[in-house]
Amino acid sequence: MQKPVSRRAAGQSPNRVQPHKVANYAISPRAKVSNAEPTRPRTLKVPEALPTEQIKESPFKKLTSAVFRKKTAIQEIVREPTSGGIVFRLSQDGKDIEILLIQDSKGRWTIPKGHIEPGETAKMTARREIEEETGLKKVNVLTWLGKIHFKYRRLDKLVLMTTQIYLVQALDAHEMPTGEKWMKGIRWFSFADALDAIEYEDIEKLMLIAKRRIRAGDY
Repeated sequence: MQKPVSRRAAGQSPNRVQPHKVANYAISPRAKVSNAEPTRPRTLKVPEALPTEQIKESPFKKLTSAVFRKKTAIQEIVREPTSGGIVFRLSQDGKDIEILLIQDSKGRWTIPKGHIEPGETAKMTARREIEEETGLKKVNVLTWLGKIHFKYRRLDKLVLMTTQIYLVQALDAHEMPTGEKWMKGIRWFSFADALDAIEYEDIEKLMLIAKRRIRAGDY
């Protein structure tokens, strides 16, 4: 009787091991579709840079070791205070609110913001960061809108970031925004388009608060 042929001998791949899910501590981008399609099974690829092995191991064993490699324990918690602003102007006909957004190096649309330097208040930082990241000098920092929190991992450090957000009015309609080299884009959006483009839900909520205050003149 002919012996059954194993999957490996027949040239077929053994059952793949599903990788662990790694927690994403950054603010999650807003979902664009409400009813997501079922997740398709993805082919697991071997990492490009595995350590050189002196003892020969099967590709499957190397892959398993890479997937289940123990993560470095968190050694330090770092707090990073930041500040930024929702920059707005009124359209030429005065009927719409326009929002200035920047596109970061990963292609995500967001608002100008950055780290609070020693000796600065959050309001001072918002003004400085807006000038540095957008080139706008004629702005008025009107009022505080709120703050957002998020956390992410940087090697063996857990970074806890708090961002203070201000409502900022662009005073010169003819002043052209100019982004920094690391940005992929910068431009004015209608309010509706800005809501659709913004990648972070917490900032979107503050934009809606900003709209109510602008319409009511409550700033």
